[in-house]
Amino acid sequence: MTTAQARTISTPDHRCVTLRRARQADGEAVATLLRDLKLPTDGVADWLEQFWVGEHAGTVVGVAGMERYGDAGLLRSVAVDSAWQGSGIGRALVNLVLEDGRAAGVRDVYLLTTTAEHYFPRLGFACVDREGVPSAMRASAEFTGACPSSAVVMRRAAGHQSASSQPGVGGSP
Repeated sequence: MTTAQARTISTPDHRCVTLRRARQADGEAVATLLRDLKLPTDGVADWLEQFWVGEHAGTVVGVAGMERYGDAGLLRSVAVDSAWQGSGIGRALVNLVLEDGRAAGVRDVYLLTTTAEHYFPRLGFACVDREGVPSAMRASAEFTGACPSSAVVMRRAAGHQSASSQPGVGGSP
């Protein structure tokens, strides 16, 4: 199955969630989820077509996206509604976004985080210096203002396979 297709997964507590590409109509729901979790929304609307959402009963309960800068990608806005955290939705969405990136020629994926530096190493990310980030990415809204300069920068090779790389499997968010 290609990543362009929606898929439904079952969470460990037997709830069904549809994972699908974000649509323009999802913009406000995505922004609300990000704001509720105190994550930046700057630039999201510009890149929404590169986002995936998790949806349950018509409600967006998770989101993840990637900004692309040549062969580098910026994983961003990985968020799962608090009632759904720990269900595997976050990992499944990240895996779909990374798969899309690989298919589009992204070799290295970066992210900024102020709260999840202990989560992302499980997905193959490691801390790096800001200076090692491609200059076009450092000029993005995420780097120039949305995330504070104190945010941790992490990197992963796009082809890296995490311990649990199948959508719908494993931990939080």
